[in-house]
Amino acid sequence: MSRTWKIVRRAAAVATLAGIASAAPAQLFVTDPVFHLGPIEGSDPIVGIPLPGATPAEYRAHMLWNLRAGLNVAALQCQFSPYLRTVDTYNAILSHHARELASAYTTLEGYFRRVGGRAGSGNFDRYSTQTYNNFSTLRAQYAFCQTASRIGKEALARPRGELARLASERMRELRDSLIPAPDLYAFDRTAIRLSPIAVTSRPRDCSRLPRSERRECARSR
Repeated sequence: MSRTWKIVRRAAAVATLAGIASAAPAQLFVTDPVFHLGPIEGSDPIVGIPLPGATPAEYRAHMLWNLRAGLNVAALQCQFSPYLRTVDTYNAILSHHARELASAYTTLEGYFRRVGGRAGSGNFDRYSTQTYNNFSTLRAQYAFCQTASRIGKEALARPRGELARLASERMRELRDSLIPAPDLYAFDRTAIRLSPIAVTSRPRDCSRLPRSERRECARSR
């Protein structure tokens, strides 16, 4: 196991699963955006950067690593809402699924070493950086954050060893959430009829005016 992955695992030690499981769900939209659903294979272009010549096991690791990267970006970008709990969720996922994530890391490291030779390590670093960048969003931030939060909570409910399966099931939705989507909502509009406003005024008291003005006042009443 590489030193880098050991550091990642050590950072996860601060999280607890109980706190995440009891968290209330967060809702950022009046009406949720509709995203494409359905499982995909690791070789699907929607997953991320192409891996020419990858084996099925390497594509599986590729799928899982992209899910991890997406949830990591959510932990960084979605802290504006404490109810999403993306930081605690991500750290808990690293702890709960540590073995499967470590295996994916080793598999991907082996792929880049196999196809890139001495340049493999640098290619892996560039792959990781670009994978993170591909999940960064501004205009679709709310949709991405809400979707990543829900996927992260589901990841914690999955038994160890099933994170790659979850990635296959939810990656299409996670990628789709990066496309800006408006909050579609509608209110019933009923015409409002206002009653006429009757303006009433008290008659002017002319008796208090000087005698020379009383007659004019009386005519104007």
